[in-house]
Amino acid sequence: MANRLIDLLITYRLVKLISTDFKNQEAFKFGIIDEKGKVLKKSSQLKTEAEKNAYTILHRFVFNFKRILAKFGLSNSLSNFSVALAFILKENKEFMQFKSPIESAIITYLKETNQYDNMIKDISIIKEHNEKPFMTCLGIDVYERNGKLVSEYEIV
Repeated sequence: MANRLIDLLITYRLVKLISTDFKNQEAFKFGIIDEKGKVLKKSSQLKTEAEKNAYTILHRFVFNFKRILAKFGLSNSLSNFSVALAFILKENKEFMQFKSPIESAIITYLKETNQYDNMIKDISIIKEHNEKPFMTCLGIDVYERNGKLVSEYEIV
């Protein structure tokens, strides 16, 4: 049970980092990354414990992942979160029981930090689909296309 709890906490942290804009990250506030996630200070240049905590291996992984998604036009944070959560749930079916609490916690966090409304405004294209979605996360339909998960806003 302890391993599952740790996995759930790591999953929550990962999804939270993915869904938070670069300019709202602690690393941005310390000048470690810019608004597009480009590294301005290398890990070896970080001096304080706060800086080191704002730019861990997990942060580097997520920031690189988000920059890669942006290259493919997948830069909407809410859409990224939906696909990331669907991917995690697809990979480990045991997490399905935690889907609602994870969604609720993320939405609460995003609303408390005034990010949720901005993310909703960023969503500009809504497509009509005749196919059934693989899963719905945060009210966004996620489809499986050619072995990949995509949100309803990314389907062309």
